Amino acid sequence: MTSLARHHLSPADTGPALRALGEWTSAAVPGGGLHPGDVGWLLRFHDAAVLLWTDGGIPVAVGFLDGPVLRVTAAPGADLGALAADAEEVLVSGNDWSDGLPIPGWEPDQKESWLVLSWAPRPVSSRAETVAGGAMTSDRVLVHRAAFAGSTFTVERHRTMMRSPAGGLAVETLVRTPAGEPAAAATGWFAGEGRCGLLEPVGTHPDDRGQGYGRDAVLGACAALVHRGASAVAVLTPAANEAAVALYRSAGFTVVGENRDWVRPR
Repeated sequence: MTSLARHHLSPADTGPALRALGEWTSAAVPGGGLHPGDVGWLLRFHDAAVLLWTDGGIPVAVGFLDGPVLRVTAAPGADLGALAADAEEVLVSGNDWSDGLPIPGWEPDQKESWLVLSWAPRPVSSRAETVAGGAMTSDRVLVHRAAFAGSTFTVERHRTMMRSPAGGLAVETLVRTPAGEPAAAATGWFAGEGRCGLLEPVGTHPDDRGQGYGRDAVLGACAALVHRGASAVAVLTPAANEAAVALYRSAGFTVVGENRDWVRPR
């Protein structure tokens, strides 16, 4: 018999959720669900809400709503049926996808899949610099806003993310053109020594694509994660995003899996 409880954590209170996710992250590439870095990237929003499920006071799952998608990672051996039953209270109409937690009666999404790619530690050569605050932060944000149309990322949101309990897990790299203009950036997330790191997000300025800047940003972030003790580095990208897949392959990533969300029947 379980004594499942769901807690809504403010950004300042996410330490237990981050620690649990770190403990559940294996040395191998994660097959899906959440990594501490997914929560870290969410924490750029000062009003972010993270869900922590406990059983008898012990963490058994962590999740959050990512737009219409409920993203969840459960502890090994957790009662997925009980979690799914409780999660259905969160999955109101409009929240019609579940990533990492099967919901009874729902179906795998046939319209979109996500590739899981893995990078094994190796010597690298990269033009990437470590983002160390100040003007570099502004340039890192500039690249992201240029790379992702409609992005709401700002310097203030970057500061909010880095001041959060996840800030110490982040490593960031920036690559410039020969003229000194910011061309590409990557954020990597550490889950603990001997555990797999994660890239989230990676972006290249539209004016500078196809020149190896994105690859260098990725390699710089991977090297920084391995230097901290990561066993490998993972990245997930939509299978239909051919440009992103090509970028990661050029940096030495290999496809090791494919994930599909669970979707509410229409």
